[in-house]
Amino acid sequence: HLKIFTLGGGSNLLVCDSGFDGLVIHIAIKTPTQIIPSGNFVDSTVAAGTDWDAFVLEVCQQGISGVECLAGIPGSVGGTPVQNVGAYGQEVASTITLVRTLDLESNAFIALSHDECGFAYRRSIFNTTHRNRYIVTQVNFRFDRTAKPNLTYADLQRHFAGQATVPTPLDVYHAVRAIRHGKGMLIVEGEADCRSAGSFFKNPVVEESVLAGIAATLELSAEKIPRWPAGEGRIKLPAAWLLERAGFPKGFRMGEAGISSRHTLALINRGHATAADIVALRETIRQQVEERFHIKLEQEPVQLG
Repeated sequence: HLKIFTLGGGSNLLVCDSGFDGLVIHIAIKTPTQIIPSGNFVDSTVAAGTDWDAFVLEVCQQGISGVECLAGIPGSVGGTPVQNVGAYGQEVASTITLVRTLDLESNAFIALSHDECGFAYRRSIFNTTHRNRYIVTQVNFRFDRTAKPNLTYADLQRHFAGQATVPTPLDVYHAVRAIRHGKGMLIVEGEADCRSAGSFFKNPVVEESVLAGIAATLELSAEKIPRWPAGEGRIKLPAAWLLERAGFPKGFRMGEAGISSRHTLALINRGHATAADIVALRETIRQQVEERFHIKLEQEPVQLG
């Protein structure tokens, strides 16, 4: 039985040093993006192999809001529903209406509605309950023409502070790319901090009661711990904040692997790191965070092999 791995842009991937004993299918399906007005909405059909950032730019150039905060994210459109890509207060699931797939169980092409995709924070059925069952071939989006750009994130509010006019989706697109570049989260040839798979750890969602233990460990009041509400007595904690307080600041080094000098969550290849080097750094960080705060950090990049 031949194992199959579906490869998109490859930007969210950690490949084991021993390689992968199976068939890798690289999704390169590209067709012109269709953007069709429909009353107060705009519907868009995009092939899975389309460059994600190019699609975001195209939408923003038309003055349409909905994905402007997801600018600069590398990879292809087909990969975005898999982990429900999100950044700067926006998630791709909020605009996805339909995901067309090849179902490897029935060998038939199947369209899955938004609800059938089971979207949650960095999750969908594609990376949890039905991992490796579907190959995404096309994604359908719906945008609200009346929607205004999302400026809920502090970095964006700082960027546009004092500006008299409301920023356009295109303004936000360029701002997000500039902010990402400042954090080493844009692929730029020759920049050492860009040799990463993006954020390596997911922001953990935990019970609110966990705050007391963290506060006691760090000898500070619980109010000073940054967090976001995550519903039903749960909160989302910034993984970067936990890493820094567990002894892993920006620029941390462990042999050929390290942490970006511009972003605490980006584990970088300092030049000659093997996958084993990255895994060793990952395990050191996870162990220390769990020992200190009793929180298990979850890896964001997909592991192959």
